[in-house]
Amino acid sequence: MFFNSLSFALFLPIVFLFYWFVFNKTKSTQNALLILASYYFYSCWDWRFLFLLVFSTLLDYYTGIRIEKSKSESGRKFWFWLSIIVNLGFLGIFKYYNFFANSFSDLLNGFGLKTSPLLLHVILPVGISFYTFHGLSYVIDIYYKRIKAEYNFVDYSLFVSYFPLLVAGPIERATHLLPQVKVKRTFDFEKAKEGIYQFIWGLVKKVVIADTCATYANAIFDHYQSMNSLSLLLGAFYFAFQIYGDFSGYSDMALGMSKLFGIDLLRNFNYPYFSRDIAEFWRRWHISLSSWFRDYLYIPLGGSSGGMAMKIRNTFVIFLVSGFWHGANWTFIAWGFINALYFLPLLLLKRNRTNMEIVQLHWNIDSFKVFFSMISTFALTCLAWIFFRANSIGEAFNYIARIFTNQVFQSQYLENERYNYEIILLIIPFILVEWNSRTQVEPISGRYSSLKLALCIAAIIALGTFSDYKEFIYFQF
Repeated sequence: MFFNSLSFALFLPIVFLFYWFVFNKTKSTQNALLILASYYFYSCWDWRFLFLLVFSTLLDYYTGIRIEKSKSESGRKFWFWLSIIVNLGFLGIFKYYNFFANSFSDLLNGFGLKTSPLLLHVILPVGISFYTFHGLSYVIDIYYKRIKAEYNFVDYSLFVSYFPLLVAGPIERATHLLPQVKVKRTFDFEKAKEGIYQFIWGLVKKVVIADTCATYANAIFDHYQSMNSLSLLLGAFYFAFQIYGDFSGYSDMALGMSKLFGIDLLRNFNYPYFSRDIAEFWRRWHISLSSWFRDYLYIPLGGSSGGMAMKIRNTFVIFLVSGFWHGANWTFIAWGFINALYFLPLLLLKRNRTNMEIVQLHWNIDSFKVFFSMISTFALTCLAWIFFRANSIGEAFNYIARIFTNQVFQSQYLENERYNYEIILLIIPFILVEWNSRTQVEPISGRYSSLKLALCIAAIIALGTFSDYKEFIYFQF
């Protein structure tokens, strides 16, 4: 059940009405309804994997309590590592087993040892990377005594399985979400209206921008051997807006619909394509994942407290693990490695925290430098996205090589019977709207909100009706 589907358009209002008019008596009834709705939502993908979600919930709920109650350090460590190993074990089996099996087989074949690896023929459970990280952060926080264990199983279950964030985040923390589910929510009309505006803007990003860009990006990447330099550059450009519109659109929809139920989720995107360097980009892109790796991997490894060698090592570990988290393919690891290389000069020059404020432009030479740094950062990001999108590292290098060797900059007619530049007429206004709204959560609120809302709905209907691309990219992660 996709957020942009007709079935979800029926599901959400029904849950909303029952939540506020039938199950609104107590916090417990509100949470019980949201759990039932969340389990139904998840079972619509594949009901068999619902048992995996329930097992993960039971595991972390029980081990969290056992860690807190253990009187010895050895007992605490036992339950802590049990949760870590089982959680990562399930993630490894479902997401990474075939990758390691094939990679090991390829290695042996390279030495002349012909092997045929035993592979698992099972689909990846949707959202497993996200709800696994929810549980891991909860158990880790209990072990380090940052929070107390949650003894109310209904409240904890909702923290793990809350349907707006269940399959593609944002990755929530117990310190942020659990306090909200432990109190009765009261209806706030202004918050609900804000939530509707944010949901609609997220739908615009997904249906109008991402899905339309996907049509062009797919046509170029799938036939890159016959594309000229201009088309290949546009393909990377279109994919950059496809993945941004797709994932930030999903996050906006998740945050918006959650406000309808009186619950605030962590912000996941903050206009990342206006970043002036790659460090700022990663403070603004997939914020919940970046901060998760910072708090639960980078800092435990020593963070920035050691010498430069340790800082460099930890930086590469973070980016490589982040790449591997995104998918079981060497292309994602290469994407993470490239971003680490981008980050390295900033780290060496101690300039990785220089651009902390909101970007501003004025008519002076300094603003020209800022504009150039934004364009340069975006260009580097697009180059890295080629590896993210390509099916193999070899394909990514061939794609890039053709950009520089083809040297033909003429408009081409694509396989899907479109010219390769048409979508630019849609992206440019989107960029201007985002720039004008970079101090806000979403652009619809404020002056003329009713007119903006009407234009957004009209765009969704006009372009969404003809869209042949519906899935969210991050559902595969």
